[in-house]
Amino acid sequence: MQQVISTLSSSQNWLVLTGAGVSADSGVPTYRDKQGAWQRLPPVTHQQFMTEQSARQRFWARNMVGWRFMIEAQPNTAHLALAALENTNAVSHLVTQNVDGLHQRAGSCRVIDLHGRLDTVSCMSCGLRYHRGTLQSWMQQNNPEFSQSAGVIAPDGDAHIDQLDYSNMQIPDCEHCGGILKPDAVFFGDSIPRNRLDEARQQLTSAQGLLVVGSSLAVYSGYRFCLWAQAQGKPIVILNQGTTRADSIASLKADSRCASILQEWLANC
Repeated sequence: MQQVISTLSSSQNWLVLTGAGVSADSGVPTYRDKQGAWQRLPPVTHQQFMTEQSARQRFWARNMVGWRFMIEAQPNTAHLALAALENTNAVSHLVTQNVDGLHQRAGSCRVIDLHGRLDTVSCMSCGLRYHRGTLQSWMQQNNPEFSQSAGVIAPDGDAHIDQLDYSNMQIPDCEHCGGILKPDAVFFGDSIPRNRLDEARQQLTSAQGLLVVGSSLAVYSGYRFCLWAQAQGKPIVILNQGTTRADSIASLKADSRCASILQEWLANC
């Protein structure tokens, strides 16, 4: 742990990549356990969402419950430390795999939302954008049987309520053209927009090194940053409780709570 803090403190301009683990202390659960095993029900994929009415009903039924948890979640000490580290220029940019917006609410400004955000929704036909909160009221009014459902929160504003029958779930369509409304987040099976990925890669090229916080890197969208850093000969530091896909190529790793290390790094700046 002290070696990690010493390495981080020895230079500035680190690119930080964060995953679900950084939001765990805010009450938002992670996708995987410490061994990297999947620990949630299968999510709705992009292809299912776009082609199957039942998949959209399942998604919105779960999301309507999960949204209540998401809007109540608050930035934790890890988010706040990263925002403060940005102000000292120890952190150059932050790339997050999370879609909860907690980094921005903590005060981070130079953030790339790699997988998008859940708090806005767009029409897949005409592009009209909505704030997610405005849809919540409509769904609660049109689905009173779900409005008070108590589920177990899952990542990405999801909730475990699959024991309920959602076949009669009323879902919103675009008020302008009647098109499919979808959160502005990258679903499983979808692709990260090219310009967003190019921007993130450029920030890594300009950075001193890569710091991974709270991610198992099991998904290639995050793991590729480690491969890029390795190819550029830059240090890779990982803060994560449990196994990660990049353990074998990391320069240093601390298998402990990320918040305490980030706070000590901040204290050394």
